[in-house]
Amino acid sequence: MTHPLLVYPARRMRVFCLLYPGSTSGKSDFLETRSRKIIMRVLKFGGTSVGSVEAFGQVAKIVARAREEDSQVIVVTSAMSGVTDTLINAAKAAAAGDRKPYREAQEDLLAKHQMVAGQLINDGVERAALGRLFESRLNSFERLCRSVDVLGELTPRGLDVISGLGERLAAPLLAAVLRTHGVAAEWVDAAELIVTDNNFGSANPLEEPTARHAQARLMPLLSGGIVPVVTGFVGATEAGISTTLGRGGSDYSAAILGAALNADEVQIWTDVSGILTADPRIVPDARTIREISYIEAAELAFYGAKVLHPKTILPAVERGIAIRVLNTFEPDHPGTLVVKEPKPTADVAKAISAIKGLTMVTVEGRGMLGVPGIAARTFAAVARAGANVLMISQSSSEQSISFVIRELDQPAVVEALEGEMAREIASHHIDRVNALEGIVIVAVVGASMKGTPGISARIFGALGEALINVIAIAQGSSECNISLVVARGDADEAVRRIHAAFRLNELNGG
Repeated sequence: MTHPLLVYPARRMRVFCLLYPGSTSGKSDFLETRSRKIIMRVLKFGGTSVGSVEAFGQVAKIVARAREEDSQVIVVTSAMSGVTDTLINAAKAAAAGDRKPYREAQEDLLAKHQMVAGQLINDGVERAALGRLFESRLNSFERLCRSVDVLGELTPRGLDVISGLGERLAAPLLAAVLRTHGVAAEWVDAAELIVTDNNFGSANPLEEPTARHAQARLMPLLSGGIVPVVTGFVGATEAGISTTLGRGGSDYSAAILGAALNADEVQIWTDVSGILTADPRIVPDARTIREISYIEAAELAFYGAKVLHPKTILPAVERGIAIRVLNTFEPDHPGTLVVKEPKPTADVAKAISAIKGLTMVTVEGRGMLGVPGIAARTFAAVARAGANVLMISQSSSEQSISFVIRELDQPAVVEALEGEMAREIASHHIDRVNALEGIVIVAVVGASMKGTPGISARIFGALGEALINVIAIAQGSSECNISLVVARGDADEAVRRIHAAFRLNELNGG
């Protein structure tokens, strides 16, 4: 819903007038007047897309081609491949009293960015200016790490400042590379555009101020034919304090800006050719899905597909903006189009995804039967532990509740549950809180599964033939996703068997 105090930019129209070739009157006689909509696209480039000298050059060609297609283009860039991990690891080492990693990182990151500038930017003045900017940013990084070292503590707020430096190095560099390739470009810090809450590490955008800031800052650039190159992943609170949107959040940045500017399309440029029916490292004959719905893409992103950040879909759904997933290194491949209503296909299931590194926690006991409030107390304790629940399964007898969390959250969750249920455990109304480690969720996703008989039989038949045991199962009311819990050692084979059972290697138009 459009905010009542906010007017989104109207779709832009350009008028072309053709003069009658034989006119001698000196007046403008119109043979034809045509209106053509100017397309606005937001192009996001991931870390591998700006991971090397060659990759930067490829991105410049893609952006130049997009500009030639009579469109307004906003570019959102991630940090260079590996940079964010380097920054985070160095900051954590500093908190532990180890100064060597951040000092080495400062030198390595300077060399990494200067190499691209040295090979792709011809203008010596521009190269020198970039060099000074790199040094300033990395000196700031060194000072921040020194402060962390002295304090012996890395706060979420401090980590956001440090981890967002990679994008603030990449965006000025990419803008300069674009200018070298003949594209008028200007880098913009997303802290000027995306206003967030103060949930450091995974901040949430505030819709109205973000739209207001983005329109005021970016629309004049676009009207002047300039490509804004915006830092992904980062934002700032209303007080101007740096935040980040969560790992992989540059996708989310692009969708947020697309919604704020009422763009026609958001393009996610990565190193794979769209959204595939499965991870090609597990299923070699996985294929690209041509079109997929918002809800299917969101389910796949949540359940482990790495192509899209899980939150990317939300702003696009609200504005009805198409998302296109494309390959930077194979730019002519059509990739995957994510829309509200994809064209009908013969595929019942669209894709198989898996999340690894999980634990299933079970609260069980005969005394739970018919006792109100047990589930509420269970998940309140999980929330206090700061854990995210990926899947829930409850027995019909109400004698157990099982849910899946990340392995790293297990100790805190079990401790919180045992504290919450201490009285019930002591009285034997609850027998135990049990944690089963080394499990994987395998998710079968497809909107067409709803109302189609035999889906579960096909899944369990395929797994039964492979002698794969299903530990738990859950299905949402939308029937778009069936999630199974299997042992880690069975996960890859389970994905392959289900993929084959639905014949997803065959191109049916999906």
